Amino acid sequence: MGKKEKKHPGIIAENRKARFNYEIIQELECGIVLVGTEVKSLREGHLNFVDSYCEITDSEQLYIYKLSITPYTHGNIYNHVIDRPRKLLAHKKEIQAMYRKVREKGITLVPLKFYFKNNRVKVLVGLARGKKLYDKRETIKERDTERNIARDFKLKV
Repeated sequence: MGKKEKKHPGIIAENRKARFNYEIIQELECGIVLVGTEVKSLREGHLNFVDSYCEITDSEQLYIYKLSITPYTHGNIYNHVIDRPRKLLAHKKEIQAMYRKVREKGITLVPLKFYFKNNRVKVLVGLARGKKLYDKRETIKERDTERNIARDFKLKV
């Protein structure tokens, strides 16, 4: 009725542009440290992470930067800071393995998806390498051919 319909009830937001701009080498599911009003705001779907990125400090801790969570509408004086750096939770060995790979040239950590899993907010972080322009053109071409094949198949049936 008045609510927005989503594809999956647990998914908060997905960064589809990151999958277009980057070649995802490896994915890692992380927890995120949030305060109460941030979780309530995420339940309402108020999240913007278009320019956000992840960084590993001292090869031990993983943080996400430029993640914007809009203040909760009924939060009054207990609302949170909009774009503070937030700590991501992962095992130490996983973080160290990612750190070794990130030190290579041209590889970065990009948040791909935010979702609820067992009433906890999870972040899917991808180890990514930037695509060249010709790779992006190839991706567009593949997507168009798949769309045309699906359309033709639908017309025949």
